[in-house]
Amino acid sequence: MLANAAGIMPDSLKFEADQHFFERGLDGVDVVVHGRHSNERQPCSYLRRRLILTRQVRAIAADPSNEKALFWNPAGASFEQALALLGTPDGSVGVIGGTDVFGMFLDRYDVFHLSRAPGVRLPRGRPVFPGVPARTPEEVLASHGLDRGQRQVLDQAKGLATVSWKRSSKPD
Repeated sequence: MLANAAGIMPDSLKFEADQHFFERGLDGVDVVVHGRHSNERQPCSYLRRRLILTRQVRAIAADPSNEKALFWNPAGASFEQALALLGTPDGSVGVIGGTDVFGMFLDRYDVFHLSRAPGVRLPRGRPVFPGVPARTPEEVLASHGLDRGQRQVLDQAKGLATVSWKRSSKPD
């Protein structure tokens, strides 16, 4: 789960080591993509170009509060059109959620980092992907052509680990 039933990420799901991993990942991308209720609050957040998914605009619109951001409605414009208008048609992209946003990119990910925090339970919470909890996040990733990578421990004392799921190579 990404958040509790109210859509809020509780402190029990926040880990310093995970935040550092997250921030390092975002430092390596040209564009951050997220929903209206997802965000990132790192020291360099204001420097990042971003696409904010919303149904509140017809296609693509400027974010009046951030010159590096565009509001994007996938029903009105393609992802490629949004990236081109943002000035990053060939840029690397980091998708940071929420549920529907993560789900929308399942067939596009080169890699998806799935972190697990043992002992944290969020009954009726917001799932990482559509179809969870009927299927596990791992089953969803595998069904979209991603292969399980090595488990990387982020915080041994808290049992926090991440697995980087990578796109299967396709025959030519």
